[in-house]
Amino acid sequence: VDKREETHFHIALSCISQSLKTQIINRSYDEVAICFFNTREKKNLQDLNGVYVFNVADRDYLDRPTARLIKEFDLLQESFTKEIGSQFGIVSGSRENSLYNALWVAQALLRKGSAKAADKRMLLFTNEDDPFGSSKGAAKIDMIRTTLQRAKDAQDLGISIELLPLGRPEEEFNISLFYADLIGLEGDELAEFIPSAGEKLVDMKDQLRKRIFKKRIVRKINFAIANGLSIELNTYALIRPTTPGAITWLDSVTNRPLKGERSFICADTGALLQKSTKLFQPYKNESIKLSVDELSEIKRVSTGSLCLLGFKPLSCLKDYHNLRPSTFLYPSEEDVIGSTCIYIALHRSMLRLKRFAVAFCGVPSRPQLVALVAQDEIIMAGGQVEPPGMHMIYLPYSDDMRDIEEARKMLI
Repeated sequence: VDKREETHFHIALSCISQSLKTQIINRSYDEVAICFFNTREKKNLQDLNGVYVFNVADRDYLDRPTARLIKEFDLLQESFTKEIGSQFGIVSGSRENSLYNALWVAQALLRKGSAKAADKRMLLFTNEDDPFGSSKGAAKIDMIRTTLQRAKDAQDLGISIELLPLGRPEEEFNISLFYADLIGLEGDELAEFIPSAGEKLVDMKDQLRKRIFKKRIVRKINFAIANGLSIELNTYALIRPTTPGAITWLDSVTNRPLKGERSFICADTGALLQKSTKLFQPYKNESIKLSVDELSEIKRVSTGSLCLLGFKPLSCLKDYHNLRPSTFLYPSEEDVIGSTCIYIALHRSMLRLKRFAVAFCGVPSRPQLVALVAQDEIIMAGGQVEPPGMHMIYLPYSDDMRDIEEARKMLI
């Protein structure tokens, strides 16, 4: 219990509740699951002891946040002791490992997620820095080994594990006892983790109704440098004006999203018509027959990759060249091995020589020239402030470079 007589359990429930309310406003299509471990009762698909997955009736364990879920979860504080209950850690001499079971259940839930490319995370709340402290000998060593292996298996599947420690004011949470190995912290990261974790915990409680855009990859592009040499880059969207969300049509009975479909109906018979596979383009009093694939190929200006054209001094890049939010570029080793090494060499050279790269961005919908500006890493006491990478600034077309006075006269 802290100075305000608020237990760690209530703090965790409050953080989860605030996070659900934020998600239902900002990222309503994300799927969440709430899993309690070290419980008296059990409720999970694997039928493992000490793990209780909370959900509303007639809904999946992993589901989109709803008002009903939030309402029932807020009432859980009063009924938790009676309906679910809590155990006092791992009993000495017992082989029952509730933390291992919780990681197993959470991994199984996240693997059932619909989107393969989605970012999958486990947020782990705990006030126990040594979950196996009551065990001894070979049983303790075996439980630590199997739990760490289970966590590693989840991370190998692309599931990240984030720890939110709930320490006492008079006693600091000692992450080096166990959880440093579970989430993979070492060296200076250990000293920086506790302050950053505390900030993250406060952030979860105070971020209600704020737009939170997760650092998700917008798309992957190939960066052609020279002589057949190309690397793979991930693109990330940065801060940009907020726009109202798109309208989603829902079924009046099931409240599920509807998918619109278009059909062609014959005006004479009312029968459904097949979509035409051939199109005609008039040219010199003749109708040129084209297939849908041929028409798409004609409209394709480029392959959608990034092609390096040259370098210029940073003084040549003006503020008025930046007409829209930039895109952040970072290397990826997923398909092209060695992209990071080439990217670092190019990045360091651009910083040292104070140059920016001019490239052709072959986006099929709107190809244009871009400027790649290198950004150096900035690290302060609280951690990394700005990551190393490149900003892709979209340069204006010649039509966009207009005299301000002429534009004002035209408006008058």
